[in-house]
Amino acid sequence: MSMRFGVFVPQGWRNDLDEIADPVEQYEAMTKVAKLADAGPWDSIWVYDHFHTFPEPTMNTTFEAWTVSATLARDTSRVNIGQMVGCNGYRHPALYAKMASTVDVASRGRLYAGLGAGWYEHEWKAYGYEWSEVPERMAAFREAVQIVHKMWTEDRPVFTGKHYHIDQPINEPKGVRKPHPSFWLGGGGEKVTLKLVAQYADGCNLGNGDPAVIAPKLAVLRQHCDNLGRDYDRIRKSTSLNLTLNDTTADMTRKVEQIAEAGADYVIAYFPRVAYDHEPLLRFAEEVIPQFS
Repeated sequence: MSMRFGVFVPQGWRNDLDEIADPVEQYEAMTKVAKLADAGPWDSIWVYDHFHTFPEPTMNTTFEAWTVSATLARDTSRVNIGQMVGCNGYRHPALYAKMASTVDVASRGRLYAGLGAGWYEHEWKAYGYEWSEVPERMAAFREAVQIVHKMWTEDRPVFTGKHYHIDQPINEPKGVRKPHPSFWLGGGGEKVTLKLVAQYADGCNLGNGDPAVIAPKLAVLRQHCDNLGRDYDRIRKSTSLNLTLNDTTADMTRKVEQIAEAGADYVIAYFPRVAYDHEPLLRFAEEVIPQFS
C-alpha cells in the first residue's frame, strides 16, 4: 500500500478555535479547512470524539464528533470522513452502528468509522457515564466491536454479552460502502485491540507517531493476522502526527519518512493553528504528500 494522508479539522478540542468568538464563525473555520482538504490531495478529514477541551477542561467550544461528521459529509464531496476515535462508552454500539450507517449514506460511502475503548475520565464522569477501569472498558469494547460488525453484516442480529445485548435490531440501510462502512479501531493494546483489528478492522490507529512504538505494535498485529488467516496488507495502519509551528517542509518530510520506515502507511496530521493560518496545511499538501505518492 502507498502512504496516504488525512488531516484533523479544527474542532475546538485542542483549544484550536479559542481566538474566534462567534460559534458560527468557529464552525465555518472548521468547514473551511475541510473544504481545503477536499480540494486535494488529502485522503481524509478527521475529528476527535470528545466533549471537553484538552489537556484541561475549559469553557470553550468543542463540537460533537458525529454531528460534525454528518455535516462535513454534506459540505465535502471527495474526502473520507473519520473519527479518531469514537468513544465506545458514549453510545450503545447498536446506536453507534446505526449512526455510522446513516453518515456513510450521507457521505455516499466516504465514512471511516472510528471506535476505541475511551480514556478521558473527567469527561465520562461529567456527562454521567459510568467510569470503569481498563479491564472492564476493554471487555465492553470487545463486545461492542462484535455488535457493530453484526449490525453492518447481518439482518436481525442477536448478541448476548456481559455488557451489551441486542435482539434482532433492524439496521437499514446498512451503509453504502461494501461490504460495510470502513471500520477503524484505535489503540495499541496487544491482547485485545490489535486482535480485534486483525479480526474486524479496515484500519487502525497507533497513537502519536512514535516510530519506536509503531514498529513493535505492527509486528504484533501481523502475528494476529497470520494466526487468523487475515491479509495484513489489507489493513490501513495509521498514526497521528502532531506538527508544530516551527516545522519546516524538511522537518515534516523526515517525520513522515520515519513513520513509514516503522511500517505505518497512513498519517493523520494535526496543524495547531490551521483555523487561522492555512499555509502549513497547503505547504504539506504541495511539498510533502507528493513525495510519498
